[in-house]
Amino acid sequence: MSETAPSRAAGLLHLRRDGLSKGDSIPLPLTMASTFHAPGDSTGFHQYGRFSNPTWDGTEEMLSYLENAPALAFPSGMAAISAAFFALLKTGDRILLPTDGYHTTRILADRFLRAFGVHFDTRPTASFLDGGFDGYRLVFVESPSNPMLDICDIAAAAEAIHKAGGLLIVDNTTMTPFGQRPLDLGADIVVAADTKAPNGHSDVLAGHVASRNADVMAAVKEWRTTSGSIPSPFDAWLLHRGLETLDVRFDRMCTSAELIAPRIKAHPAVKALRFPGLIGDPSHNLASTQMERFGFLISFVLGSEDEAENFINGCELMAAATSFGGVHTSAERRTKRGDAVPPGFVRLAIGCEPAEDLWAAIKASLDRIAAA
Repeated sequence: MSETAPSRAAGLLHLRRDGLSKGDSIPLPLTMASTFHAPGDSTGFHQYGRFSNPTWDGTEEMLSYLENAPALAFPSGMAAISAAFFALLKTGDRILLPTDGYHTTRILADRFLRAFGVHFDTRPTASFLDGGFDGYRLVFVESPSNPMLDICDIAAAAEAIHKAGGLLIVDNTTMTPFGQRPLDLGADIVVAADTKAPNGHSDVLAGHVASRNADVMAAVKEWRTTSGSIPSPFDAWLLHRGLETLDVRFDRMCTSAELIAPRIKAHPAVKALRFPGLIGDPSHNLASTQMERFGFLISFVLGSEDEAENFINGCELMAAATSFGGVHTSAERRTKRGDAVPPGFVRLAIGCEPAEDLWAAIKASLDRIAAA
């Protein structure tokens, strides 16, 4: 990048500039239409809402810019993952999934892909490179994993998978393109739930698929058009709005997490803690080279289920909620979602509150746990 070239964040905010005409709106317009004026030849313009929409175009332009690759928007992260699987797999194929990533991905494979004759195996993220990749059409990894925050060496995995003749899909939901660049590390496909930090306001379900492989993107786009797995124009518009402030929000959340994580770890109520930004964490060394930031998720263990619930409910600057990446700090006891974690396991998603105010609220709730 030259000294005068804009940063990714700066360039993102002005993507529409070159296409503006006199009198155009600066923000992306919201086009609510299921059908478009379509006389004559039926190519080269918008025709029907399942095929395309001008608001999608603007949102996908932003996603493509961030990924430095073509991107397609979907109505949720699981819709994006489903599109990649169903567009690229056929009966008899075998895939590899993490044992410790987002559990709904494994449910999709077990309940639906298996019924179509697609076989799958699982392997822990921390030892994902063990065992080889022969025979796998697709290998799917989530790094850092949700909720344990283990890390897979994406570059090493990509090299080994490609030698075995497979494709690597990376779920980059926990990091966003500002925190990690899987395609630059050798991954073939990126999927993400833009419901999380990219939107950032907990009011949209969205996802995307990105790849530099033209055949992959053509297959995924055909699946989206045929299946109707499309985002609504309003959701695409809200996501576009959220992406404009992603850099600012992500930076604040990550910086706050780096401040708060070691303090939580040192608290007497806490039995164990995982955060890639801590020296000594099993993920730290690889995270330091593979990721641009350490993220905003902190996972830790309290003494019991009751302590976890009391901590979350007793913190005045924390929402008891699933999901993560919004401006509001939230936390969840993940055993109630089926994750194989200890009863007192808490996944804490740092939000945009001032860091010292947030820490004071977290400490007060932990102090009550320790004193009980």
